[in-house]
Amino acid sequence: MAKDKVSGTDWSSAELDAIVADYFAMLQEEQTGQQYNKTAHRRLLMESIHRSRGSIEFKHQNISAVLSQLGLPRIAGYLPAWNFQGAIADAIGRFLGPNPDPIPLLLPTATGFSEAPILFEEAPPTAPAVSAKAKQAFDRVARKFDPAQRDQLNRTLGLAGEKHVFESEHRRLLTMERPDLARKIRWVSQEDGDGLGYDIRSYDTDGKERLLEVKTTRGGNTTPFYLTRNESAVAEERPDAFRLYRVYDFSKNPRLFTLTPPLEAVLQLEPMTFRASLK
Repeated sequence: MAKDKVSGTDWSSAELDAIVADYFAMLQEEQTGQQYNKTAHRRLLMESIHRSRGSIEFKHQNISAVLSQLGLPRIAGYLPAWNFQGAIADAIGRFLGPNPDPIPLLLPTATGFSEAPILFEEAPPTAPAVSAKAKQAFDRVARKFDPAQRDQLNRTLGLAGEKHVFESEHRRLLTMERPDLARKIRWVSQEDGDGLGYDIRSYDTDGKERLLEVKTTRGGNTTPFYLTRNESAVAEERPDAFRLYRVYDFSKNPRLFTLTPPLEAVLQLEPMTFRASLK
């Protein structure tokens, strides 16, 4: 294994720019189904920037952590390492400058009620521990490339996530031998219009309503999202039925966790806009 010729020194901007560009090259190949060789990519980096294998691998995991928060997909083999330095967030910001969403939007293959995968509900994650300095750098990048707003405005992504949940709910009730309830599920945001405060009316196996608001991202399970006034109101008025479905890692392997009211107990809610009118 090659020695790290600059061991103990901070990564330069040029080194960080090189590893970020190489990471995105691998990510684009992975997302589009192309074959690529991580070892070959790593070897070339080791030759050009003279960092060790371990140092490069850890920096790849740092990049995964930042991308997960930015609502972008990550390379499957590089799990997020949250104790990153602020400089890596800045390097990702430089890379994204000309193109804030460089990875093509890929959606899971459409199936149908009988073949739709059931999205099993996971426990909500805890917020990652990030140093104050790294958080400041990440927040600078996040303000510029606002992941919550990008996901909110991406109607193709939002509709695909709702459709995935709609089909999964049908499959769940059919599997639980409740075809009568499966037939009653309604995709209300499509049938009645958006703005009711939830997207899908589904049911528990005992017939109780589940009012599902679906939030979808290609990023990780800690990617921030927007909550509208209507959604918050329904959560307060119908805490027994309201469920926030957070669908994440949507490009390749959709996963899900749910949040139940009171949402303030599990979410940090920040006012983002004001409704203004002349006095």
